Amino acid sequence: MPDRRILLAADNLAVGIEGGALVEPAGAFDLELRFPGCAIRPGLINAHDHLHRNHYGRLGTPPYPSAYAWGSDVERRYRDRIAAGRRIPRREALLAGAWKNLFAGVTTVVHHDPWEADFEREFPLRVAPVPSADSLGMTPELERGEPGGLLALHVAEGVDPVAAGEVRELEARGLLDANLLAIHCVGVDADAAARFRRSGAAFCWCPSSNLFLFGQTAPPAMFAEDIDLLLGSDSHLTSDGDLLDELRLARATGLARDRRLEQAIGETAARRLGLPVARLAPGEPADVVVLAAPLLEASAADVVLVLAGGTPRVARPDLAPMLEQLGYCGRLATVRGIERWTSGAAI
Repeated sequence: MPDRRILLAADNLAVGIEGGALVEPAGAFDLELRFPGCAIRPGLINAHDHLHRNHYGRLGTPPYPSAYAWGSDVERRYRDRIAAGRRIPRREALLAGAWKNLFAGVTTVVHHDPWEADFEREFPLRVAPVPSADSLGMTPELERGEPGGLLALHVAEGVDPVAAGEVRELEARGLLDANLLAIHCVGVDADAAARFRRSGAAFCWCPSSNLFLFGQTAPPAMFAEDIDLLLGSDSHLTSDGDLLDELRLARATGLARDRRLEQAIGETAARRLGLPVARLAPGEPADVVVLAAPLLEASAADVVLVLAGGTPRVARPDLAPMLEQLGYCGRLATVRGIERWTSGAAI
């Protein structure tokens, strides 16, 4: 399909889109979409998900002392359900995770598992190429790959002594440094939090997953201003909802200022993941979301339009005729009770 010129105009600004990039909002456009009462902002960054595990639904009978105990329990208790979930074709499972994210305005996600060839084959959103490992207990021979390379790792995912000691073990093994992205950090004690702060490592918070498994989340010390904070949705195996749901829950805890939460799914996430910081300026990639509510109050029901790489991926149903007239093929789909027009890979 030839490049189309699209103009988006909302209360806060107007942007032009052509060839996958933002352009000046001037001149002739093939389609002009105006959104009174809405705001245009860069697509969100989800720093932690397991894309292929969102179709299972929540598993477990919490509370648990650690993620290790949860894993052992669900493998035994939900053996048949897990086996059925694993029979779903891999691409279908990955796409379930992708659309969960797109419906929430996410255009870039970190998949906390090995890289998949499907991410390079007409995948509907960007997957950041971040090396990851499960945890110290699941990868006892863990070593960093490339010297100085980023590593995402589940750390202190629990409330028992094993979880509490993982930061110190990482430090002893030379893995606690500014290239570590530590996920969860629920069981971090005061000493470990101080070591973490000195190391320059970044912290990725997944509050609903933590609260489900353990009845608590990371301690206040992990939200010190000199620790870079990112936000992740985790998968539906343990989480409740999508990145916008996590954002509202994170705000409700009062553990981080509003500005830090906005940066956790934007500027801070981009910087720590080695991605360009998104700016709504000509020449930048057209990863854009239109929201009908303030970011920190929004849910998927407030997501009006999502473009990834300039391609409309999710749109309010009333926008479908205009997008299809422009040549985009799509269909209506429902995710967690929200109906939207979708285009691209099958949902």
